[in-house]
Amino acid sequence: MKLKHLCFDLDGTLVDSSETIYKSTVATLEKLNIKFGFTKEDLDRRIGQHFVDIFNEFNVQVTDFEYFIKIYKSLYFNFIDDSILYPGVLDTIEHLKKNGNTISLLTTKAQDQADLIIDHFSLRPYFDFVMGRVNSIPHKPAPEPLLMICEKLKVLPIETIMVGDTELDIQCGKNAGTRTCGVSYGYRTIKQLELNNPDYIIHSITELTEVISNEKLF
Repeated sequence: MKLKHLCFDLDGTLVDSSETIYKSTVATLEKLNIKFGFTKEDLDRRIGQHFVDIFNEFNVQVTDFEYFIKIYKSLYFNFIDDSILYPGVLDTIEHLKKNGNTISLLTTKAQDQADLIIDHFSLRPYFDFVMGRVNSIPHKPAPEPLLMICEKLKVLPIETIMVGDTELDIQCGKNAGTRTCGVSYGYRTIKQLELNNPDYIIHSITELTEVISNEKLF
C-alpha cells in the first residue's frame, strides 16, 4: 500500500521549544521553592520524556506532581514567544497537505497544551487530528496512541510514517508497524537516532517531500 499518512511529533520536530520548556520548568520550580540542579542542556537531551522520569533522574523532589503541571501549564505561554517553527515546517506541511496526504500530530504534551500550541502557530488547518497525552492509555513508545490515530483517520499503519526527533517516536512507529523517520535537527544526536534504526533520517523537514515521492509500495 502507498504511504499517505504522516504523523508528526511536536517538540524538536515541528517546533523548537527548548527555551520555552526550560524557562517554564525553572519558573515553576522556583515558584514552588523546589531545588534543582539540571542545566538547559540536561533538559534539552530529555525533551519528550515525562517530567516524572526527568525529575527522578535528577533527584528533583516534586511532592504534588499534578499541582506542578497545573502551574507549569499556566506559566508556559508566558514564554511561548521563545518558541519558533523550524525552517521549512509551514511550507512543507502545506505542500504535503495540498498533495492529498493525511497529517496528524502525536505529542507527549497534554491535549489542551498541544491544541494551544498548534493554534498559536496557525497550523490547525493542516492537521486532520491532534493527539496529546491521555492518562488512560499508554503513550510513546507504546503503539496504542499511534494506532488510535490511524483508526480515527481510517488509514492503516502500513500507510503511515511516524516523524520525530527522539527514540520514543521511532520506537512508537516500529511498535505500531509504521514507517519511521528521525529528524537530526531536534533534541537527539544522529548517533542516538541511528541506534533505533529508523527507515529514514532527515536533516531538514523539507526532505520529507522527497521521502514521500520515493516511497512506493512496502
